Amino acid sequence: MTSLTLLEYSANAFFLSSVFLAARNHRHTWTLGIIGCVLFGVLFYRVQLYADATLMVFYIGTSVIGWQQWQRGGGAAEIQRTPWPMLGVFSLISIGTLLGYGYILHLNTDAYAPFADSAVLTFSVLAQLLLMKRRLETWWFWLIVNTVAVPLYASRGLSLTAIVYVGFWLNACYGLWRWHRELRAECIGSL
Repeated sequence: MTSLTLLEYSANAFFLSSVFLAARNHRHTWTLGIIGCVLFGVLFYRVQLYADATLMVFYIGTSVIGWQQWQRGGGAAEIQRTPWPMLGVFSLISIGTLLGYGYILHLNTDAYAPFADSAVLTFSVLAQLLLMKRRLETWWFWLIVNTVAVPLYASRGLSLTAIVYVGFWLNACYGLWRWHRELRAECIGSL
């Protein structure tokens, strides 16, 4: 087993363990998630996916915030929709960032697929921020992220990671369906 394969398997093992523990509201989800992000950061850097490596720094930061909120006992907010004008502004900022960061990577590095890589970065940040606020639209952006990430990772020989992201794509479909159903139930319950 090559060191790259071992790194990919380890990163996915920690990341999936983190997701598994999150579903059980276990506080070690954050610790394992941070370890997984560090490993993925190294892996993505080694396969020239620099925007994805940068994304792991963002995820480490949000994991620290999540860990602190769980330590204080912060509960989940109600699911809400994002107003269309705000969603449009967020989308334009993300697209502008994607193009700008992709162009910087294209000009200044040996990045592989800098624009696709930047799409994963920018839409993941948007999706994560919407997720933290429990906005229904988060799932649409996770679907975009996973749709771009699967072939990107597969093209770099990260087969296991591509398969995991197919699972994340299916999870985003489920999340969209479930949150939509919960939001509808909350609306009916408030009548």
